[in-house]
Formats: sequence, structure tokens, C-alpha cells
Amino acid sequence: MSTDRSAEPVDRSSDRAGDRTPGPADGPGPSLTVVICAYTVERWDDLCAAVASVHAQHRPPDELLLVVDHCPELLRLAREHLSTGLRILANAQRRGLSGARNTALGAARGELIAFLDDDATAAPDWTRHLLAGYRAPEVLGVGGLVRPWWQSGRPSWFPPEFDWVVGCSYRGLPRRAARVRNFIGANMSFRRAEALAAGGFRTDLGRVGRRPLGCEETELCIRLVARHPGAVLRYEPAAAVRHRVPPARTTLSYFAARCFAEGRSKAAVVKHDGAAAGLASERTYLRHTVPAAVLRSLRRWRPATAAALCAGVALTAAGYLTGSAGGRTGRTVPRRTGAVRPVTGGEPADGEPSRDEPSRDEPTRDEPTGLRPTAAGRPATGAPTWGAP
Repeated sequence: MSTDRSAEPVDRSSDRAGDRTPGPADGPGPSLTVVICAYTVERWDDLCAAVASVHAQHRPPDELLLVVDHCPELLRLAREHLSTGLRILANAQRRGLSGARNTALGAARGELIAFLDDDATAAPDWTRHLLAGYRAPEVLGVGGLVRPWWQSGRPSWFPPEFDWVVGCSYRGLPRRAARVRNFIGANMSFRRAEALAAGGFRTDLGRVGRRPLGCEETELCIRLVARHPGAVLRYEPAAAVRHRVPPARTTLSYFAARCFAEGRSKAAVVKHDGAAAGLASERTYLRHTVPAAVLRSLRRWRPATAAALCAGVALTAAGYLTGSAGGRTGRTVPRRTGAVRPVTGGEPADGEPSRDEPSRDEPTRDEPTGLRPTAAGRPATGAPTWGAP
């Protein structure tokens, strides 16, 4: 099932901003802030490679922000070794990716704000292609392609239609520039003022530590378009990044947990925004993309892949039903600071550190793992080379 990682095409017959394919932006344009959010020293080498890929852009951003999510050790390392050419901030809001992104929204100076995952590296022309997508004033956001970088190789059973499980673009997305419902979180950008006016990312959605929840980017995209019915969210495959997929994310257990968690996350989006918007892309995905993939797998005698496709749909549906039956139903009030303040009790206000206990799969304390800092001016050992196929 399509999830917060989905970006299905819509009818572009009357969308001049969605089907136009501009070239890279070379002249003056809106200012751009690139944001990287990080939460653990375990990804230090990945973070250094992500920062280096932004510094190597053909069109450098006007500002680079690193937001550290409630990890004092990582904050110390970053300030000691990554202080050149970027601003480093601590997450001033609730613990989690949404709080870190909202901190960046409030602190950024650029007219546009782009988000790159801390375990992803951007192609050298990434910012140029993102900026080119904003030539039409009705475009409120531009997202790009996320290629998986399988550290241990793609498992033979892992269907490309489910690459959203590992946070990457999947088979079924448009191959050319297109208007979409939402972006993949590892590679997305927005007009900052519009994202702030819409209330920013919901802090009651999204990843906290290693919990495989999400959909906060989907929910924000839906909210943006609901505020401006003529607005366009543009998917630009030429704006590409490469996302590291470690061996731990290639197991059947991770696949199952991620599918179930995405179903629960999708149920939360539907509660906030309604089924019409919250499940629009998923219907197309289930009616066309998945059945075609199952038939293709059976014709090529790949029963394990066909079984994974069916299991993935079933697990995501089970997560959705579980979330629909037992999820939280508290309403929220958007604030113009870029945060969404939950009204339901037991949650800290915006700007206060989280006092929540960490979940079982999150680190219980922030401590160094023995990784040595890598110079920000060059990719860490093993970082992908963009010239390679």
C-alpha cells in the first residue's frame, strides 16, 4: 500500500506547472536553505557524507542547517567538526523528526527550504533542479527521486514496488516531472512561508528515534494543497538523492514492521484530513501498481516476490485497521510558528523538550559509539559516487 513515502501522479492535462520540464536554474532566483536533521552518533559517517554532498552542489544553497534531535553527544561532535559552512541547531521542540523539521522551519532564512535525510547524499545538480521547479508561482513544493543504495545488495524477494519501505522511490512513480499528492521525506522542498502558514509538521506524527512511523510529510502536503486548491506539488526525478539502506532494513522482520507501522500512520492521516485525500494515491497503487507487479512476478517465476507483495499489502491494511480502531483522535491547532501543538493531554508544548520515555527500539542514552569524526569536506568511506551507475 502506498504510504507517506508515496507520490502518485495525478491528471496533468490542465496543469501547466506539472507537465512542464524546465532546465536547471542558473540565474538568480529565490534563496534556498537546505536542512539535514540528525538524531544519533551511529550515523556520523553518513551525516558527514550528507553535509559534504550539499557543499559540493553546483548551485550551493544560500544556507545549510543541521538540526540535532535531543542528542547532546552528536551536538558536541557536530559543533567540533562540522561547524564550517553551516549552522548547527538543537531541536527546540518535541523529540522526533517533526520537531526537528519545525525547528528548521522557524530558524531558516531562505525563501525555499529543502530537506535531506542524514543518511542520504545529494547529486551535484540536486539544488539546481529543485530551484528550477519553482519557476511557476503556483508551485508550493518540489520533491525528487530517492535512489536506494543497498549496502548488502537488494534481497531477491524485495519488490521494487515496495521501496517506500526503505524510504526510497518505488516502481509506479512517474518517470518524468509530474504533479503529485506528496513527497518522499528524504528529498523534498517547500516555499517556507507557505509551510509555516500551514502549521508545519505535526508532532503527533512521524519518526521518533528508530520507531518506523511516518506520514508527517504526507499530511503537510495534503494540508498545503487544501489551503490553496490551485497549488501544485511537483515531483522532479532529475533532482536526485541516494539513500543508504543498511542490512538491518533488508530483513523480512523489518519489512513486516515497516508495512504495519505505515498502515497505522496512514490511519492517523485519514483521521486528520479525511479518506478522500488521505487514501487517494493508495487506491491507484492498489488497483494498478500492485496487481501488475504480482502478475509480473508470477510470469517470471518469482514466487517469493509475489508473496512479499501480497504480505506487504495485508500487513499495511492490518496496520491501517488497527490504527483506525484504536488510534488517537485528538484534534490539533496549527500555530504560525511552524509547529502544530497537540491539544490532547500528556504532551509537552512547543519549544519544551520531550519527557517521554524512549521506546524499546530507541537508544536509551546518547553516547559515542567509537566512530571517529570524518572530515566534512569529503565523503565518508564507502559513500556512493554519483558518477557510478
